[in-house]
This record gives sequence, structure tokens and C-alpha cells, in this order.
Amino acid sequence: MDTLPHYKSPQPAEESIPPPYKLASIHAHQGYSTVDVSGTTIGGNKLAVVAGPCAIEDAKQALNIAREVKKHGADLFRGGAFKPRTSPYSFQGLGIKALNILDEVRAETGLKIVNEIMSASQSDVLLKHVDVLQIGSRNAQNFELLKCVGQMRKPVILKRGFATTIEEWLLSAEYILSEGNTQVIFCERGIRTFEPYTRNTIDLSAVALLKTLTHLPVMVDPSHATGLRELVIPMAKASVAAGADALMVEVHTDPDAALSDGRQSLYPEQFEQLMYEVNLMAPFGRSQSVVHN
Repeated sequence: MDTLPHYKSPQPAEESIPPPYKLASIHAHQGYSTVDVSGTTIGGNKLAVVAGPCAIEDAKQALNIAREVKKHGADLFRGGAFKPRTSPYSFQGLGIKALNILDEVRAETGLKIVNEIMSASQSDVLLKHVDVLQIGSRNAQNFELLKCVGQMRKPVILKRGFATTIEEWLLSAEYILSEGNTQVIFCERGIRTFEPYTRNTIDLSAVALLKTLTHLPVMVDPSHATGLRELVIPMAKASVAAGADALMVEVHTDPDAALSDGRQSLYPEQFEQLMYEVNLMAPFGRSQSVVHN
């Protein structure tokens, strides 16, 4: 099948003004960037998938889920060690114990590990245990933390704050990039609106828009964006259609007993279905192009 030509829309005069996010801008790089995680590429022509539980609860739980998501094609494993929770009485994660469990997951499955950093004081220990750092929604504009991960030189997933504009999000990435870390991945995880039926409102227009504004890869987290497992698969497919380079999906073998976010976690068989359906959408990979002024 012939490739359709890329349509270049007319550019308004104001777009000739350089954006304030100079390093994140699409004009700062020839083509789209990719992020390499020890051989796993995020961005480019293959959809990458991060999967795992919201929180590590014990070694058996983590290993069982890791085996399932690995079997069905996940590229990286997520499982929170330090959990920022709205209530101080909610489960806060196992901390260092969870990181040791994640070392076991990596050793057995080969899956690289994604984990959230909440404070610069955690940087030394996370450097030893984690392959990809995550900046959570609540820290999307924690500028000292952003500078810290910029200096850590590890890939960073930068989640959008629940009230962060797209320009503010791009400027948060700029903090990381300006410290010398070029391995940044945006992650759309829903924004707060007036709608109570879903946990957040997933903004897929942001995915398509970012592909015109930045050279950096874009991920979508349909689990946190919707809060409902019934919506995760359709929103994951919509994310791929919008141009997402990667997905982050929560999976649990017993969601009803999960210590965190069980309602939005897929059963392993649902994750298998998700992987089948998103791969049907792009069976031969995904081609991308970029036009510079």
C-alpha cells in the first residue's frame, strides 16, 4: 500500500516566534526522538507497553503479575514502591522492600522496571533499582524534583498534572531537558473536570497536539485517566489511533483485593485482549513523520 503524503497545514504568522520550551520543541530535533531503555525503544515505529499493578504488595503478587504481562507482550513492568495517596491513612507502599521485590521481577522476567520518584531524597536508592523514573501527576510542577531527575540521567516518564496546561507540561519537560537529560516521555493520564462518572477526563487531543509541538515520545495511561477497567481497552485503542507511542496499563490478578486502585486494574485475560486489539491496529508497526518550518 502506498504511503499517504504528509499534509502540511498553513502556519500562522505567530508560529514563527520560538516557543519558550526550546529543547522540547519539535523544531529542536530532526524527526521524532526515541528513548532507549536497555534495548526497549519508546517512540519510533513500535508501540511500547508498560504494565503491572498500581502498588507492589508482596513478592508472590508482583511475580505472578509480571509473568502474565510478560507472556502477553508487555515491554516494561510498573509497580509502585512509594505511593502518593490522597489520604494519609491509605496504603503508602512497601518502600525499599518493594524495590527489592522489583529486582527479583527483573531478574526472572527480564522486564525493565518503572517506578515513581516522589522526592529528591529517594534519588540514590532509585538509581540502584529502577530503569525508568516516573514523575507523578502531583509532582508535574515540582521544579526542584524535575531538576533532580534531569541530573539523574535515567529515562523519565513525565505525567501531566491534573490541572496542568499543555504549555506548562512542556515547560516541566524543559526543566528536565535543561539539566542534560534528553530521555523524557510525556504521559497523558487525564485531567480534572466537572465530570464525576470517570476518575479523570482523558484528553486525547493533547496526544495529537503534542505530536505537532514536541519531538519527544507520548504515552497514555488509560487506567488513571478513566478509573474504570471497562473503559481501559477502548481508551487504549483510541490513544493508539491518536498517535500515542506507548501505553501504561494497570494489571492485577485479584483486583478486588488490591491495596491500591483495584477498580481500574485489568485482569490478566483483559490485558491479553488489550494487547491483541492494539496490535491489530498496527500489525506492521507505526510510521511517523515530522515537518519543520
